[in-house]
Amino acid sequence: MTDPNAIQPSELDQLPDRDPEETAEWQASLDAVAKAAGPHRAAYLMRRTLERAEGNGIALPKLLETDYVNTIPTAAEPSAPGDEEIERKITAWNRWNAAAMVTRGSKYGVGGHIATFASAAWLYETGFNHFFKGKEADGSGDQLYIQGHASPGIYARAFLDGRLDEHQLDNFRRESGGNGLPSYPHPRRLPWLWEFPTVSMGLGPLSAIYQARFNRYLTNRGIKDVSASHVWAFLGDGEMDEPESTAALALASREGLDNLTFVINCNLQRLDGPVRANFKIVQELEAQFRGAGWNVIKTLWGTAWDELFQLDTTGALVRRLREVPDAQVQTYQTRGAAYIREDFFGKDPALAEMAKLLSDDKILECFHFSRGGHEARKVYAAYKAAVEFKGAPTVILAQTVKGNTLGEGFASKNANHQMKKLTVDEFKTMRDLLELPIKDSDFVDGVVPYGHPGADSPEVRYLQERRAALGGPAPARRTHALAPLPAPAEKAFASFDKGSGSQNVATTMAFVRLIKDLVRDKETGKRWVPIVPDEARTFGMESLFPSLGIYSPKGQTYEPVDRDQLMYYKEAKNGQILNEGITEAGSMADFIAASTAYSTHGEAMIPFYIFYSMFGWQRTADQMWQLGDQLGRGFLVGATAGRTTLTGEGLQHADGHSPVIAATNPASLTYDPAFAYEVAAIVKDGLRRMYGEAAPGEDPNVFYYLTVYNEPMPQPAKPSGLGIDEGIVKGLYRFNTAESAGLDVAAANAPRIQLLSSGTAIHWALRAQKLLAEEWGVAADVWSATSWTELRRDALEADAALLRGEERVPYVRQALHGAEGPVLAVSDYMRQVPDQIAQWVEQDYSSLGADGFGLSDTREGARRHFGVDAESIVVAALAQLARRGEVKATSVKEAREKYGL
Repeated sequence: MTDPNAIQPSELDQLPDRDPEETAEWQASLDAVAKAAGPHRAAYLMRRTLERAEGNGIALPKLLETDYVNTIPTAAEPSAPGDEEIERKITAWNRWNAAAMVTRGSKYGVGGHIATFASAAWLYETGFNHFFKGKEADGSGDQLYIQGHASPGIYARAFLDGRLDEHQLDNFRRESGGNGLPSYPHPRRLPWLWEFPTVSMGLGPLSAIYQARFNRYLTNRGIKDVSASHVWAFLGDGEMDEPESTAALALASREGLDNLTFVINCNLQRLDGPVRANFKIVQELEAQFRGAGWNVIKTLWGTAWDELFQLDTTGALVRRLREVPDAQVQTYQTRGAAYIREDFFGKDPALAEMAKLLSDDKILECFHFSRGGHEARKVYAAYKAAVEFKGAPTVILAQTVKGNTLGEGFASKNANHQMKKLTVDEFKTMRDLLELPIKDSDFVDGVVPYGHPGADSPEVRYLQERRAALGGPAPARRTHALAPLPAPAEKAFASFDKGSGSQNVATTMAFVRLIKDLVRDKETGKRWVPIVPDEARTFGMESLFPSLGIYSPKGQTYEPVDRDQLMYYKEAKNGQILNEGITEAGSMADFIAASTAYSTHGEAMIPFYIFYSMFGWQRTADQMWQLGDQLGRGFLVGATAGRTTLTGEGLQHADGHSPVIAATNPASLTYDPAFAYEVAAIVKDGLRRMYGEAAPGEDPNVFYYLTVYNEPMPQPAKPSGLGIDEGIVKGLYRFNTAESAGLDVAAANAPRIQLLSSGTAIHWALRAQKLLAEEWGVAADVWSATSWTELRRDALEADAALLRGEERVPYVRQALHGAEGPVLAVSDYMRQVPDQIAQWVEQDYSSLGADGFGLSDTREGARRHFGVDAESIVVAALAQLARRGEVKATSVKEAREKYGL
């Protein structure tokens, strides 16, 4: 009996039903189908109806999963151009040489991966022969993000093409001799071949999205038309577990990046076993990408399955494919026909009947070999559909067998990622399978030979002709002979030399003011790329909104709430600012794309990315390493820097260690400037080195990390005298002496100490200088250490020169030579930062720093807590002098009591 008070289904929908009778008829039809033909038939009709609605543009929630079959049926596959037989031979040679390279290298214990490329060979070969545009094509050609573990296959193809020789292949993973090949895509190690470092998993997909987005940015801003360029990212299904892999899917869809294609090699295995043992990774990824608004193409099954699908008149096969977990699919790959008949087909009477029509060979062909990702025609159909799709990015989910063609010992085995070599017998079996003309006698002393059909063979001619038609070799990185960018007008930098007078100015504000002047430069202003993760107002950058505009491919489709204000929120299609929202990882990906545009697109762009210093290196150091590998150039700016300057925010906002992490990156030039004129001098020199005329021996492929502070302080005028600019850039100069500071030190032979400080700490040192003179009769000279790291690197280079028999004195020792008394170094970071230079300082050396976790307090309270305030510096200075017998030992205790320490 129906409860008259129960809520009816129609009442659950807030949309009014204009024709309840028609609705009831549809519902009754569905009930009738389910009753007469079963729930599977009803579900089938509903799915097809939803697909038709979606195809007709009817606004309905998207169908997130489709059946576990190919998106493009065999009948709809276009004919692939070219000669598939020659392409098969090329792929066979590449498979062989990739496996040979890794196996031959195994005797040196250097490792290597075989199984990944074996599964993905056709995914690459089809692209190289028909889709991937080279550097001579329209725009800048395509950008290829190669799966890191597939690098042996890319080297093998370059060998076939004549771009690499046997000696280089034999030096795979052995680079120290100068003619080797890096393990993975490393532009810094092989800059003519690799464009993008990808083996730190997850960074490839994230970078690819922002690269495609930056391509649109360049085109929309009128810098360069790269609308013909397509970004291809080759990924592993296991790699998609990394949060960075899927972090920006919504951005790609939101901005309609149809210049982007992900190709995910779904061999169902990660490093130790199945990707989704009890589930189905392809279905999971399809739902994830569809939900994010991507076009999804599944290329799962090869042509051998066509017969099985034709026999599936009840849908039982499709249902069974949907329910079998991935780990069981892997098991089928390694078992015989009898097991598959029982476990796969035997679960359903209709399938059991189907299996009676199939030979054992047919079953093994389907379950052991026939995957969509292994067939050129099916891969071509997927790629063609991807590049022709408009309005959204595309992901291709290509099912393959990991270790395909490497023999039964490799295919789908859990351990195949760690298996580094094949035996001679396994190579001979592989040779026969691939039909390669390699003789048994070619295996000399058990060493597998490389194979090459000859420079004038049909295979090599075909390969080279296809690449010529597509715009040249790929992958390839260009080193453009770009003219140096003209230096901005000196006025922009010199305006900081006079100081701020009585006005308090934070160095963050000084940097922003400098940028405002530089982006107005007629020659180079348009090349600046301001990047900020939704903190522009925190850093005082909102004044740039109306003048530069915030980039949006849609422009501004609304009236901003602050339109009547001078500094209103302005979005524009040609906007210059990249305001990324709350994503440091996305902002770094932006920075990498912009910082390498000089190579990728032949256009020098000058990115600066400003962020909370705590959330830079600590959160995205892996990307900063990627930036160094990719030879990026630009300015990273850690704002609200230091452990004690960001009052009240507490432990997770208090940065006391970013310069330590930055010091580990060889491409990062790390500076902790104290004053506005120092910021200007460093930026000026950075522009010269990275974009202008680098000095002999200087590497322009570096990036600068500047820490700037949110503590408003009087900005002094730049000291007069020789060597100030050199000292700022090299990392150290004397800011003043006790005498030049106008301090009255009573005794002519007063004890003297050298106070080295960086960043905001110089203000504590200056106050300590005054206290030491006025209350303790000690003369202190104050030095600005703009870069502890650069001082250390210079000293390390001097040490190396001495070992080569060259006489060279480290700059830090030169600068401090003859300075009287001990040295006390202090910064707003942990002591490890200033201690970088300790071993090269000839004077007695001690340091203070903010070690430990941060805390919420006033600046004064935090500095007293860490023992880095002016009074703490005084006590530490007196302690150093007391140990030398230059002041009374009792003065240390007196100072502690006087200052309440």
